[in-house]
Amino acid sequence: MRTTVRIDDELYRRVKEQAARSGRTVGAVIEDGLRRAFAPEPAGPVEPLGELPTHGGGGVLAGVDLTSNPALREVMDAGEAVDALR
Repeated sequence: MRTTVRIDDELYRRVKEQAARSGRTVGAVIEDGLRRAFAPEPAGPVEPLGELPTHGGGGVLAGVDLTSNPALREVMDAGEAVDALR
């Protein structure tokens, strides 16, 4: 549907910038904003996770390349207990 609305000049400039950055139309950016504004509220308050457990250690095992998925898979599939790898 086509319609005409009046919005603040600064807000319109920001919408145009966001549209240009994301490669979308001004209308698409405004539609997304309206969808978010009308989205259902979460069912209730979100409970905090609490403190997560931590384990002492020296970091990454020697010789493990965190940038290589195959290398990580090889270490994980080695069948050795984690403590034996330290």
